[in-house]
Amino acid sequence: MKKQQVDHVLRAAGRITGERLFIIIGSQALHGKHPDVADEILTSFEVDLMADTNIDRTEWLNVIGVDSQFHETYGYYADAVDIATATLPKGWRSRLVDLPPGDTEGVRALCLDPHDLAIAKYAAFRDKDLTFTRELARRGITAQEQLLRLLEVTEISGELRARISDRIVADFRRAAPG
Repeated sequence: MKKQQVDHVLRAAGRITGERLFIIIGSQALHGKHPDVADEILTSFEVDLMADTNIDRTEWLNVIGVDSQFHETYGYYADAVDIATATLPKGWRSRLVDLPPGDTEGVRALCLDPHDLAIAKYAAFRDKDLTFTRELARRGITAQEQLLRLLEVTEISGELRARISDRIVADFRRAAPG
């Protein structure tokens, strides 16, 4: 998705809910620090959104969700999520990044920092997420040391922590020149 499409989803989300601030917790959060990120890394067609203040209004976003008229018309949609959707390191909220201004009718979004996003993707451990994290490492969007620090303050089992740590190291080994 392009940033303009994210802006469109935010405009619609604001109109539907009356909310002025949302949190983007999925891959589209990369637009926060990297608004011009290459299209091939952001292949999903949804914006994982939750309302920041009136969390209960998040479910109203299903009106522009998957298989909605909005989705059928534009080819992308809002995915109404809650914080339990992602496994995030402690302190993630303090690292949120403002989505750069755009055509959003004053609706704002805060985006996960790329490292917090990567930890959530590693924790999900789906093939598509691991391809995404490998690409973040390859493009220099994430740093191995920061990921390993954040992994230590993420509430997960020791077994999953070890598996993610191994994956982080492998991703950066693959990303290294030579």
